[in-house]
Order: sequence, then structure tokens, then C-alpha cells
Amino acid sequence: MYGELGNKLVQHAKRTQSLVHLPPYQTELVRTVAREVRDLDRDVARLLEPFGGSFNPSADPATACALLVDHICTRRNKRCLLAYHRVRTEKLEELCWKGADVLEQEQPNADEGAAAHGVVSSQAGTHSSLSPEEEEYFRQYSDMLAAYKGQWTDIDLTGSLEPPRDLFIDVRVLKDAGEIQTEYGVINLTKNSQLYVRQGDVERLIAQGFLERLS
Repeated sequence: MYGELGNKLVQHAKRTQSLVHLPPYQTELVRTVAREVRDLDRDVARLLEPFGGSFNPSADPATACALLVDHICTRRNKRCLLAYHRVRTEKLEELCWKGADVLEQEQPNADEGAAAHGVVSSQAGTHSSLSPEEEEYFRQYSDMLAAYKGQWTDIDLTGSLEPPRDLFIDVRVLKDAGEIQTEYGVINLTKNSQLYVRQGDVERLIAQGFLERLS
């Protein structure tokens, strides 16, 4: 039935809003909905072809009703597609401001939701959960954000707006990150090690998934 697959996209979008990471892009589902829109457009053209551009709805209510249904279904599918991509775009921008490297993050359980709906993502088995267009958008948005932040080198525009409760915090290293230079010296970030560091020095690393706050 027309509109059911578009509704699945909306459900994926709603689920995305409550997730920390970005789930895999539903390539096949998006293509199917877009194909459905084209089928509806062809159906409209087929219905109007016998009238030669002079269709009178009051003279043929049955055809007018069929055209109305096709139009409503087409419009709904387009709105579902736009809503799905809008939510993912906003999530990408949010992650970019947080300093998360989406292109490098792994999504170990990202395909579970797609499997539950019977949809196989084209990104299954890969590290990236983005479509090629989303990857390019993320790169360009990151470059634009970097250029914007470069105008105020003494201010961290991506930092938290809430004042820290503690100046120093305990963290656990989740991934090897080598040595980083801080105001208090060099810190060696070795996987599974625990450190007591200044929060301002590691906020970005926590957002990127290298560190985990313990307290």
C-alpha cells in the first residue's frame, strides 16, 4: 500500500532523534520510496492522457478521485523523505559541533533496527553509517565550522555551555590516542588506563569516544 514505506522512514527518523550515534542510512528504503513516487507520477500521466489536457473533475469524479489519491500519496512520500533526511542532517551537524568524528566511528549494533523492519542497509558491515552524500556534507560542514571557529582561536565554540562541577575528573581510556600536550604536561593515553585530568583538557576526547568519564 502506498505510504507504508514512507512511514517506515519516519519511524527511523524518530528513532534517530533518541540515539547518541547515527544509525545506518536506509539506502534501499529511500530508493523504494523514491521509486514509488515515480510510479505514482506515471499513474497520474496515464490517467490524464486520454483527456488531452482538458480534464474536468466534475465530469469524471472517479478519475478525479484516483488523481487526488495519487497526489496525496506522492506528497506524503516526499514529506517523509524530506523529514528523514532533515533529521539525519541535524544529527550530523550536532555531532560535528560536539567534535565527534562520524566518519571513523564504528556502529556495532546499528543494523539491528533495520533488520527488525526487514530492510537491509547498504552500509551493513562497514564502519561508516553515512551515505556518500552525507559523508561529503559532513566533510564540507566540518571545514566550514573549522573556518568559523578559526576566527576566535582563544574561545572553544564547541565546548559545553554548562560550567563544570569539577575542575579535574577521572577518566578511562577507551582507545589508544598516544600523547597529548596539556597545560600541566604530557599525558599518555593508553587503552584501559585510568587518569585524573583537567576536564577542559579532555572534553573533546570524551566527545570523540577516546575517553570515558568515570565520575
